[in-house]
Formats: sequence, structure tokens, C-alpha cells
Amino acid sequence: MDRFLLVARLRRSTAVLASPLLERGLLAVTTAALTGGGVAHFLDADGIAELFWGLGTVAAVIPAVGWVLVALRRGHAGVDLIAVLALGGTLAVGEYLAGVLIALMLATGRTLEGAAQRRASHDLHALLAHAPRSARRRTGDGVVRVPLSEITAGDALVVGPGEVVPVDGRVESTEAVLDESVLTGEPLQVTRQRGEGARSGAVNAGGAFDLRATAIEQDSTYAGIVRLAQQAGAESAPVVRLADRYAAWFLPLALATAALAWLVSGSAVRAVAVLVVATPCPLLLAAPVAVVSGLSRASRRGVVVRDGGALENLDRARTLLLDKTGTLTVGRPCVLDVVAAPGHVPAEVLRVAASLDQLSPHVLAQAIVDAARTRRLELSAPTEVTEEPGRGASGVVEGHRVFIGRDDPTRARPNWAKAVGNRALLDGASVAWLTVDERLTGAVLLRDALRRDAPHAVRRLRSAGIERLVMLTGDRAATAQEVAAVLGLDGVRAELGPADKVAAVRGEREHAVTVMVGDGVNDAPALAAADIGVAMGARGTTASSEAADIVLTTDRVDRLADAVVIAQRSRRIAVQSALGGMLLSLGAMAAAALGLIQPAAGALLQEGIDVAVILNALRALRADHAGQGVLAPATEALIHRFAAEHEDLQDVLQAVRDAADRLSGVPGPTALASVEEAHRLLTERLLPHEYAEEHQLYPALAPALGGPESTVTMSRAHTEIGRLSRRIATHLQLARTNGGLAPEQLDDLRSCLYGLNTVLRLHFTQEEESYFSLAP
Repeated sequence: MDRFLLVARLRRSTAVLASPLLERGLLAVTTAALTGGGVAHFLDADGIAELFWGLGTVAAVIPAVGWVLVALRRGHAGVDLIAVLALGGTLAVGEYLAGVLIALMLATGRTLEGAAQRRASHDLHALLAHAPRSARRRTGDGVVRVPLSEITAGDALVVGPGEVVPVDGRVESTEAVLDESVLTGEPLQVTRQRGEGARSGAVNAGGAFDLRATAIEQDSTYAGIVRLAQQAGAESAPVVRLADRYAAWFLPLALATAALAWLVSGSAVRAVAVLVVATPCPLLLAAPVAVVSGLSRASRRGVVVRDGGALENLDRARTLLLDKTGTLTVGRPCVLDVVAAPGHVPAEVLRVAASLDQLSPHVLAQAIVDAARTRRLELSAPTEVTEEPGRGASGVVEGHRVFIGRDDPTRARPNWAKAVGNRALLDGASVAWLTVDERLTGAVLLRDALRRDAPHAVRRLRSAGIERLVMLTGDRAATAQEVAAVLGLDGVRAELGPADKVAAVRGEREHAVTVMVGDGVNDAPALAAADIGVAMGARGTTASSEAADIVLTTDRVDRLADAVVIAQRSRRIAVQSALGGMLLSLGAMAAAALGLIQPAAGALLQEGIDVAVILNALRALRADHAGQGVLAPATEALIHRFAAEHEDLQDVLQAVRDAADRLSGVPGPTALASVEEAHRLLTERLLPHEYAEEHQLYPALAPALGGPESTVTMSRAHTEIGRLSRRIATHLQLARTNGGLAPEQLDDLRSCLYGLNTVLRLHFTQEEESYFSLAP
């Protein structure tokens, strides 16, 4: 019993020593003692001055000894040990002014570092915030809500719309539509049929369904993820700070010098003087100041770093593991393409589909509505809207019975619809089919799109020293391989669960300091297992943020590259400050050992060294623009303007593709009309956009990109777009002269249209990744 009480007291003592109130209180006390003693000294009240300074020194000795004991219990002796020896020495020989100066340095360093460790705590939340606390259980008297701890295997449960599945179970209704993104990271909803399993943590995205519990709370999937995160976090070794690494050799050197000075001279005052000037203030203050400055600089770039150790460790990182969904991709479905049946146009298909989907909460419906509004299509108000969870929505739009959603698999599909199905398979896309008055009219293809800034971020991370980039994802292998190929990653591991990701992180940590980036609950264990966990906090879950060391508060993955550069610069400045200060301290130690410096004078000399190294450390607050251009506000405005125009021009690209497709069928008047319409859109909208880019955007970007040669490749694409457009115009002129398209024109005209569509899509993507991603 006594042993348990002793352990409890030790834990309480450790908590008190780590309290920010103690650090701030010590800083206040030492500052007051130094100031009060200074005032008394100038009033010739030397006895009172000595009392003030002595009390300030004593006040610092007690917590300092506690900090040293805590560090020794963890297996290392840090910079605080020299400070404790110096404080004790000043008390022993009566050099109280030197003692209170050292006490003030110690308190300032601890307060700075403690503030850095707590700066992100208010932005981070618990992993358990998502977990349900109760469940609705069927009984003989109806449905009652009970605590989750009372649920046993075999209980009949009801999961309402929007509720979290409380425990693992088996679906007993016809079907259940679930959002499993919190478990898998994938944004698309899944349908579980009667008899299939449903995992705890998933969200009911459809109507209420019955669930037969197959596990209790502790044995369910979500509880397993929580345990995995806790275990992974416990296994992560604490970072050995820069100051403590230098203290490992500076400490014995200082002690040896002090002992030698005492032994040779026989004077304890000399030994104390050596310890005073050896007080590692460049480590106690300069290194933390540089790191805290780096933290401040990072926060201004939208990167919240939990503590200085994470920032220091980031400088040494060489392997980067990235989740796909929400990290490299936008994390939600986006419209990839719109296909219209013969006799219809894609813009009208999208408009009608979005008009009906305005009232649907489905994630695909929201993507369709967003795409229509982005392209400024005028939506109609639907009536008689009904939705069948897991299948789609139906209603009346402008007097027509409309349906958007999953097509009946037994329906015989025309050739154009079969081609859409094949393309969806090849592109890894979902399809929302549109029927108007029971006739299949069009299809909308949706896919989780690549982040615009992802390629730029990957290039910057490699230039910053990251040698290996690997994707870890729960998505299908084919989709993951495509994303990895586009980004030029070094590896990809697909179809992984939370435990698989943790295993992959542990494997990479054996070879290099490893960073893991993710945004979902399923990523939290992997983030905790990594040397540095990075959460996409702008839209990511609180679970991933809580498990992470770094949180990106802006929805841009390239901010991680900024954090790496800031970490490298901060650590470089910290090393300069620490080594420079210690070299000056070594010179002062030699002078003190020879009796040239007394303890009080040594403390003042050490203060001068401190001022010099702290001023140098504060350079980490300034932005380092070396090697990267700075965009003028006018240039940023141009980037945003042309990025918005890209969105508006998507219907032009679709018109070009649609005209090419129609020429592949029966090349009659309808096909010629579609080519005419595509050419009109090219002439009136697209070519003026390209001209404006060439003469406004590219010259504005040139200074930031290193000169006009940096945009030559993009300018060449403009030339090719113009050439193909003129070639299409020539074909149309020939058709007007000959009264229609001649057979010998078809191959070349089709080639021009398909080629132009390909060049435009590639050109748009390159501009978005290389230029538009530069603007915040």
C-alpha cells in the first residue's frame, strides 16, 4: 500500500513540476527578485539587495532540482543540471546576484519551451469525440435508448438517419446506406445488404435500419482504432532535443573545468565562477527562442506545430507517408465528366440533374449541384421530390419526370451508355444516371479529384530533402496506382486498414525519420505511430488532429513543404546560436578558471553572450525568401481570375469532346452542327482566355518563376491550341462550301477535335498545378 502511495505522490509531483503555473510563477518571482535587489543596491541597501537576490536563487533551486530528477528518471541529464550546480555554487559562496541571474535565465527558457508545447492544444480534440455513448435497443416494450456498455452480442438495435453505428453488427433490414469515410478514408457511400456486416464508427447515410449486434463496445471496430492509436502513441519515443544533445558533452566539460580550477587554485570561488559562465544559456534560451520563432513563423503559414521537438525532428525527416483521400485528393467526389445521349447536350444533362439534386443530402448530389453552380447553369425548382436511400432521387423538373442515381442493372443499355460504363471502370469513377420521362438521357461521372497543389507540394518536398514518398490508402489498388503515377511517388500500398497503416509506418521508421500525413479517424493510429504525425486539420477529423504533432490549418498540402523549410531554417539558426554561444562560454570558462573573472562579473558577461545569441535566434521569425519567388498582390488576383475562368470553360472542353464523339457515329447534319457549336465556343470564349493568359498572366508570373523562359512550355501549348482551332475552322469552311462534311475530312477533323480536347485538358491541369497552386 505504501508503495502505491509513493508512486501516486511521485506522479502528482511530476504533474506539478510540469505545470505552466509553476514556470510562469518562477519567472515572475525571479524577475521581481532581480528588480527588487537592483533597486535596493542603487539605494545603498546592500543587505536588502543580497536578501532579494538570495531568495530569488533559492526559489529557483527547488523546482530546478525537481526538473533534473524527472529528467534523470527518464534516462537523460539535460541542460538544467549545470544550472542547478551553478545555483548551488552561488549560494555556497554567497554570490547571490549571479545566482538570481541564472535563475532568471532558467525560468525564461522553461517558460518559452512550455508555451511552445501548449500552443496548439486548444485546436486539438479527443479521438473519442466521434464515438457514440448510447444505442437504441428493441425490447418487448418498443425501442429504448441504453448506455453502450449495456449492449451485448445478439441485441436487436435500431440505427437512425445520421447516427453512428454503435457496435459491430449484421444488417437485418433490406439494406443500409453507410458513410464509412471515418473508417476507410474513402468519401463514397456504400450499401450493405441484409445479412452483411456493418462496423461501428460508420455513419448511417440513409434511412433507419435494424442491426443485430455481433460484438460488445470494447470488441468493436471503432474501439479497436482507439486502442491502436493509444498503443502507437505510447510506443513513440520522446524526441531528444537539440539543447540536451549538446549538453551531453558540454556538461562533463564544464564540470571538469570547474573541478580542475578548484584543484589547481584551491579556491571554490573560481569553480563557481566557471560554473556561472558555463551556465548553458545559449541552450536554455537561444535554442528555444529559435525554435519558438520557427513555430510562430509556421503558424503564420497555416501550420500549427504541437511543440518544438516536432519542429526539430521535422528537419531530420527523410521519409514521407501520405494518405490518399483528403490528403493528395480533395476528399470528396467531384464531377469528372458529363455525357449526353444522342440528341442532348452535356450542359443540359448537368443542369437537369442538379435541379433535382438540390434537395438531396447525398454526397454525390452535392457534387453535381456544386458543378452546375460553378458553371453558372440556371437551376429549376423541382417538385414531388422523393429519395430512395442507396438508389437515387426522383421528382418533376419543368414538367418532366426525372430520376438521378443508380441505373437498373437489368435495363438494356444503348451503346453510348455501355461506353460510359467502360469509362467509369477505367477511370475508377462513380456514375449517376439521368432519366427523363423514363428515357436514359445522360450520365454524370464523379471521382475524388487530385488536389491542385499536390504535384507542386511533392516537388517542393523533394527539394527540401524528403528522399522517399509513399502513399498509404484504403482505396483500390488501381485507383491508388494512378494517383501515385501522376505524382511520381516512390511507392504505393493500397487496400489498407488502420492496423496495416500502423505496420507500414513502423516498417519505414526502421530506416529513417518518418512523417505520416492523413486526415481521417482511420489515419489517427498511423499518425501516432510515426516520428512526426501531420493532420490535414482544415477539413480533417478531430481524431487525426489529436493524434498528430503538426496540424495544417489551411486546406493545402503544400504547406507541409513550407513547414519542412521553416524547420530546417529554425534548426540551422538554433545550432548557430547554441554553438556560437557555447564557444564564447568556453572562452569565458578559461578566463574564470585562471581567476580573471569573478562569479558576479561572469553572470553579467554571460548575459551579454545571451543577448547576442538571442538576437541571432530571433532571425527565425523572418521569412526566408531565398530560392522562392514572392507573388505580388496583383499577380495573385490574376491567378484567382484565371483559375475561376478554367472552371467556367469546362463546358467548352466538353463541347469539343462531344463534337468528336458525334463524328465517330453518323457524320450527318447533327454532327456538323455540334462541330460548329464547339468552334463558336472556342472562338468566343476559350481563345480570348488563352490570349489573356499569354499577355497578362505569364508576364506577371515571370519574375516569381525566375524569368520569361519559365513559361515557354505553356506558351507553346497556347500555340498548339490556336493551330488546332484554325484547322477546325478550315474544315468548317470547306463543309460550308461543299454543302456538308466530305468523307475525306472526317479522319483529320476527328483527330483535331480529340487532339484539341487532350491538349486543353493537359494544359489546364499543368497551369493549375504549376501556376494556380502558387496563390493561397
